[in-house]
Amino acid sequence: MERNYPRIIISKEGEKWLDKGQMWLYNNNVIKIHDSIENGEIVDIYTKKGRYMGTGFLSRISHINVRILSKNKKELIDRFFFKRRIQEAYDYRKTLDINNISNCRLVFGEADRLPGLTVDRYNDILVTQISSFGLDKHKDMIYELLIEVLQEDNQEIHGIYERNDIQVRTKEGLELYKGFWKDTHLPTQTIINENDILLHVDFENGQKTGYFLDQKANRYLLRKMAHGKKVLDCFSHTGGFALNAAKGGAKEVVAVDVSQTALDQGYENAKLNHLEDKITFAKADVFDYLDTLNVGDFDIIVLDPPAFTKSRKTIQSAYFGYKKINKKAMELLNNGGYLVTCSCSRFMEVDNFEKMLKESAQEAGVILKQVSMTQQNVDHPILWTMEETSYLKFYIMQIIKE
Repeated sequence: MERNYPRIIISKEGEKWLDKGQMWLYNNNVIKIHDSIENGEIVDIYTKKGRYMGTGFLSRISHINVRILSKNKKELIDRFFFKRRIQEAYDYRKTLDINNISNCRLVFGEADRLPGLTVDRYNDILVTQISSFGLDKHKDMIYELLIEVLQEDNQEIHGIYERNDIQVRTKEGLELYKGFWKDTHLPTQTIINENDILLHVDFENGQKTGYFLDQKANRYLLRKMAHGKKVLDCFSHTGGFALNAAKGGAKEVVAVDVSQTALDQGYENAKLNHLEDKITFAKADVFDYLDTLNVGDFDIIVLDPPAFTKSRKTIQSAYFGYKKINKKAMELLNNGGYLVTCSCSRFMEVDNFEKMLKESAQEAGVILKQVSMTQQNVDHPILWTMEETSYLKFYIMQIIKE
């Protein structure tokens, strides 16, 4: 097949942006798109002086005009191209997280150089999200290749469930829906094994694609330090951190969440692992709950809130929200206690989050001793030329009181 993609022309500002390694081209950096080019078509990006900058899917509706697939002028974007990229993503997971290969993020969009595609695996089901108009036009081929790559490694996949109910699709002019691809009739719940803990996953109705896989390794860090400790898991959701604390031999574990549904699911997970007698589930607003505690009630406090900000416009209010709960937790811990705190918002950048922690510590009258600083699990890799792929910040701090 001959490589002959239509061209679009970009500005000098767009050229600088792409030279930094960015894989998105924004519409304000495009100066010429011929009317004959269809929405979702594969296009080549060129400067006014004729310099090739990349190839990707065009979106005429989104402010992201092109999601770049390749910066190799000779590369043909065909079935073989997508299979190779999927194979590379799978090989990466096998190398770095083989013990969790049946419950992991198989494809993390831009970080795996498959922009607009998210694929999570829960046993024999793949759960997908597509946020690119061009990729959506090729989804049947993509799904077939996902199954093909896994089956070639003797990994059986019995269905693909589409969680295309994400709002970002509206920016691409795509419909919102969820359901099995090709009208497969299979259960929409399963039980995964994460580091020897069994967990119910509802990939039809659960958060994101059914579960927060990105905290996998961080939950295990808590397990290793929880023995004999009194642990409070705030914003516990379905109990991931609480379960790991109990599994690690914690003396006491309390899981707090405002959602009764999440707490009920957490209790079912505890029963599944014979830990229901070791965890207390409390329905409460975390901010209010912390106000009811006394200093020293817990040795470890975990703060894993939902994203307080989903845009740059609300960073300031999010900053004060993070500061309020972190300062309170620091005040409640005794000398030598541990604060486990994180943010899952990419807009709350590392420098800003650490500034918040320093201010909280100063106002609480404590010293922070860093135990560890990690990010999202390795199956959510970070592409250094794409800041958007880096979002989770996870700190374990020992509290020193003089």
